Amino acid sequence: MRRIFIVIIFSFVLTGCQEKSISQPNPFFEREEIAFEEYMVPDYFIPENINVIGLGDSLTQGVGDELKRDGYFGRVALAMNYWKGVKELRSENLAKRGRRSDQLIKQLEEPEIQASVKKADVIYMTIGGNDMMKIVKEHLFDLKTKPFYVELGKFENRLDEIFKMIRGLNGDAMIVVAGLYNPLSIVIAEANEFDTIIEDWNEAIEIQAIMDGKACFVPVSDLFVSNENMVYHTDFFHPNAKGYENMANRFIEKIDSCGLSEMSDGKLDM
Repeated sequence: MRRIFIVIIFSFVLTGCQEKSISQPNPFFEREEIAFEEYMVPDYFIPENINVIGLGDSLTQGVGDELKRDGYFGRVALAMNYWKGVKELRSENLAKRGRRSDQLIKQLEEPEIQASVKKADVIYMTIGGNDMMKIVKEHLFDLKTKPFYVELGKFENRLDEIFKMIRGLNGDAMIVVAGLYNPLSIVIAEANEFDTIIEDWNEAIEIQAIMDGKACFVPVSDLFVSNENMVYHTDFFHPNAKGYENMANRFIEKIDSCGLSEMSDGKLDM
């Protein structure tokens, strides 16, 4: 009996001296990290007060709008209230009937105007139409193409100065500038030399917008070819309410295609 007990004790001792034979746990596998793409919350996620101003001539002023809705400017401003990033929209129309590019330069020298430009988030502008009309009046009985191209060179310099003045006051605002149209298409249905002149002046405006980098050119000449769609005011020069409605839609369309979010530094989107 004593011998059996000793054998049992010896067996336990041997068992304790051997390596444990229990299976080793599975090695620890590091959990693969999930790569989240960096996500930047756009600025328009938190709406802000947005300042909008209108510069230039009668088209931005809204002359001819029988509904008194401030032309294309008032309609676009109204639409902007529903854009992403807009908490409260503050609009100021500084345009005036008959204003030429040289007169706009003088206006931009005024302290009150400069203050408005400095705080603007978006600047809408039409300019150039009265520069052309000045030539028409001066050469009414001997109208040729040459004076328009002589003046075009001067207009390009003035337009460049206008953009430089605006950027000197405000380097961040998005500038939206419209092209010109040919009101003579009402009486002359076929293409004429004046159409070509309009195209060349529009090209100058568009190039200036492209060179700026944060400006959007809005072509409108096709909206006012003849008056079949009844888009002219009774003066047969300015748009009527329908014409301005078409302009406003074109503005919004082009602003979207120009890249509203990018040009507003992420502050606005549709």
